[in-house]
Amino acid sequence: MDVVIAPADEIGEIVADDIAALIADRPDAVLGLATGSSPLRIYDAVARRVADGRLSLAHARGFMLDEYVGLPVGHPCRYSTVIDQDFVSRVDLAPDAVRGPDGDAADLGAACDAYEQAIREAGGVDLQILGIGTDGHIAFNEPGSSLASRTRVKTLTEQTRHDNARFFGDDVDAVPHHCLTQGLGTIMDARRIVLVATGTSKAEAVSHLVEGAVSARWPATVLQHHRRVTVFVDEDAAAQLELVDYYRHVRAHRHLVS
Repeated sequence: MDVVIAPADEIGEIVADDIAALIADRPDAVLGLATGSSPLRIYDAVARRVADGRLSLAHARGFMLDEYVGLPVGHPCRYSTVIDQDFVSRVDLAPDAVRGPDGDAADLGAACDAYEQAIREAGGVDLQILGIGTDGHIAFNEPGSSLASRTRVKTLTEQTRHDNARFFGDDVDAVPHHCLTQGLGTIMDARRIVLVATGTSKAEAVSHLVEGAVSARWPATVLQHHRRVTVFVDEDAAAQLELVDYYRHVRAHRHLVS
């Protein structure tokens, strides 16, 4: 696991560099797209490059991490709506190039199975973007989730519903209780993972993610077993890391490694 401590405004550009390099090598790459606040700087940086002609996603595809159950198509808080507004509508992805799990399906179990199959048929995710919740969840894999889990229905914790109420006009009662989410095992299948965390509210979760024991209590800690994961944090999110000086040292000297 690599840890990069950088100003929040720089993180988006750093990850956009990685996406641009991936697309240059493989124009039809598959991106794993997260919603929420953490990836917005990445999407902004990528959209700027597409707008000025430095990057094209015309042949790329994307898969979302999760979706609320019961929000109809077009609902402003449905994640398919959010990812379209925050990213898809701002770049040159082909129509229907981005797919999410169908939280409005009549048979949710079948929808989860179909989503897993669609990811496999696309060849898997090349680069997965993640955020992290204050309780250590990634996607909607809440504390207690199986570290080998696949796409499934999950019940959201009250902490997560309170954290997400800001997107529902601060009305926690409007936040659904259930979602469809890629499982931890599904996420771990991605060939590369980048996780972004900023702000003091994420510091405890980041400390467990990077330096804690691997445990279902802090689901993101499963990423310690991934071969290629980079954690991008600002100073506030890095505040509880004990080996912070080492992470800075590694980044400062990385260019010396062939």
